[in-house]
Amino acid sequence: MDDTDTAQVAAVREFRRLHDSGTFVVPNPWDAGSAVYLQHLGFQALATTSAGFAFSKAWPDEVWAVPRDAMLGHVREVVAATELPVSADFQSGYAHEPADVAANVTLCVATGVAGLSIEDATGDAGQPLYEAELAVERVRAARAAIDAGGVPVVLTARCEAALVGHPDPLRVALDRLSAYAEAGADCLYAPGLGAAREVTAIVSAVAPRPVNVLASSADALPVARLAELGVRRVSVGSALARAAWSGFIAAAREIAEEGTFTGLSSAASFAELNGTFQV
Repeated sequence: MDDTDTAQVAAVREFRRLHDSGTFVVPNPWDAGSAVYLQHLGFQALATTSAGFAFSKAWPDEVWAVPRDAMLGHVREVVAATELPVSADFQSGYAHEPADVAANVTLCVATGVAGLSIEDATGDAGQPLYEAELAVERVRAARAAIDAGGVPVVLTARCEAALVGHPDPLRVALDRLSAYAEAGADCLYAPGLGAAREVTAIVSAVAPRPVNVLASSADALPVARLAELGVRRVSVGSALARAAWSGFIAAAREIAEEGTFTGLSSAASFAELNGTFQV
């Protein structure tokens, strides 16, 4: 076992420990610099964001918009940037069929991640979610690939019903997440379902498996309340990347439209950033 393997195994062990009890926040950096700064703030683990990365490359956040190899390179860069466990937002596994999902999961594990997520969105507006049986088989294939590799990274299975506009997303999520848990998912996640009653129902349906909740807007339930509801992990998705874009857009728009620079008054100091990244 080389040093990389040892580091990954240690990261997996720590990531699993974090899921065992209590509630932790896993923020979502979009590049190496934001990953390092989040570690600097004391977070215990990180998760990549497909949207944050896509926007940084001038791509839309769509299921098939980001090339698989580009995402693998990005994940590898974030993993290398910090000592923290990193979970990869691996979208739909960059394949339709279970065997191909398994092959891609093996590639993702090889980047050094401590976890990865697989979602059930197809990217097809006519059928936005994979048929239920196929969706379960895709999760089962991801689990088998992880087990075959011998590094027990945390597998998160996502139900995208709310994000694709299903008319009854909670019912679909409860059915699917329960099935994904039985298929071998370690953690369950239904982004877009964050109301207290929804969270309570999901936590109950998949217990004792841990649940991740997305908190990506100002009205999201606070961490303390989510902990009371039994949530183990809280992520923010693309929200930090979008917050950074908001500051950039406001300042750049003022320069373009007004020729003034007051928007730069809220910029982080050069000394703080430069000092953070000193080796």
